[in-house]
Amino acid sequence: MMLRGVLRTRGAGSTCGRFCVASLTRRNTIKQFSGLAKSEAQNTLFKDVPVFNTCVCRSMFIQTQDTPNPNSLKFLPGTKVLEPGQTMDFPNIGAAQCSPLAKMIFRIDGVKAVFFGGDFITVTKKDDDTDWRLLKPDIFATIMDFFASGLPIVIDAKPSSDTQANEDDDEIVQMIKELLDTRIRPTVQEDGGDVLFVDFKDGILRLKMQGSCSSCPSSIVTLKNGVQNMMQFYIPEVVAVEQIDDDGEKLSEKVFKEFEELKKKNNKSE
Repeated sequence: MMLRGVLRTRGAGSTCGRFCVASLTRRNTIKQFSGLAKSEAQNTLFKDVPVFNTCVCRSMFIQTQDTPNPNSLKFLPGTKVLEPGQTMDFPNIGAAQCSPLAKMIFRIDGVKAVFFGGDFITVTKKDDDTDWRLLKPDIFATIMDFFASGLPIVIDAKPSSDTQANEDDDEIVQMIKELLDTRIRPTVQEDGGDVLFVDFKDGILRLKMQGSCSSCPSSIVTLKNGVQNMMQFYIPEVVAVEQIDDDGEKLSEKVFKEFEELKKKNNKSE
């Protein structure tokens, strides 16, 4: 009963009609005093004060876009998430402490990873058994409620910038980073992920895939047929391209096996 007197939701006619942060109102008690002998109950007025001034839920239209990874889905809220070209990867809830939005999405049962791009949010589910039809409504509601709250998307953290050229980079590394930034990363980001430079040594270029690309069975094909071919065409010094995980371990063999298993499943279904 005490909570009912403090917070309640407006009717459907005044806002978006769904329970969201922006529709919460606080009942303030305003006491009026005068020289007339009236009881305190008669001099007490109640006023609904919106906790937030506006509700963006009513005008927000979130679109979804499939990615090459069947376990990852790209959500486009129609508003800026990060600055253009910037990305942030949250492979687990421990990495999401700097982002209130990512933490809220991780609270949804079945979510494995979250990734931010300039104008999109990629959500990766835990496994094939998790149904997108059950996940999507909760993700939609979480994103809408968050943008209605006015909270910052990221707190005290810098987006990925591993492909930016540094003064101590040699000429080949600068060329690699420029090619990644101008020709490769924009394409990968369209698929809801990103690719970051790790190092270049003895002709081996090591890259880190993020977002939908990090656990995608076809990422090895993207590396070999896409990234490696382009790198070798423009920069002959690149002998091979390898993908690594967060611990710096090579993923080529593991991803290749997953890709082969996926091909077998597709052949059987055909």
